[in-house]
Amino acid sequence: MIVLVTGTGTDVGKTVATAALAVHGQAAGRHVTVVKPVQTGEPPGHGDLRSVTALTGVTDTHCFASCPEPLAPVAAARRAGTVLPGLEDTARRILSLDRPGCLVLVEGAGGVLVDLGGFTLADLAVRLDAPVAVVTTTCLGSINYCDLTLEALDHRGVACLGVIGGSVPADPDTATATTLDALRSAHQAQWLGGIPAGVSTLDGAAFRAGALGWLDMPEL
Repeated sequence: MIVLVTGTGTDVGKTVATAALAVHGQAAGRHVTVVKPVQTGEPPGHGDLRSVTALTGVTDTHCFASCPEPLAPVAAARRAGTVLPGLEDTARRILSLDRPGCLVLVEGAGGVLVDLGGFTLADLAVRLDAPVAVVTTTCLGSINYCDLTLEALDHRGVACLGVIGGSVPADPDTATATTLDALRSAHQAQWLGGIPAGVSTLDGAAFRAGALGWLDMPEL
């Protein structure tokens, strides 16, 4: 099974959400593989996949292109002299990782329509015929960003696995609390839960124990 993970923007908690999904996959007895097609802002061997491994113990990870500057993928690749893999090459490499009993999680960069090198995560979802988990902020304005992302997926016939609140504060202010209530209400059938802020600093055992309670997951 292949699941793509996108955000309503950058720095919304996609990596921690990907790690939480990986924990649920492990709990379901699946072999979990995590893919980051394009990593920016980190040297090779660092970045989101390293964070996922630290939190979950998953070591079957794959990055297809890495650029050191924290820029949009195409700009970062151009400045680094890196050639980004195209849609067909990216899809082929991801499909080669999928097999019975496996969960392949593919974390995008930024939002669903970010240019990854001539294609977007939405294009990749169509090509792979795979569902997308949407990670959203929960502050004021988040409902609009979330709904735009869901509309973009629906317009392309892409299934939404569910909506995850990323980095939910322990003591939300009024704007965040009411936004959370509205997100849960508006997307009740798709709402998978919220991931508490700060959990990226937990050790692996504590993260794995917590992740099973943060998300109410369908069977992966």
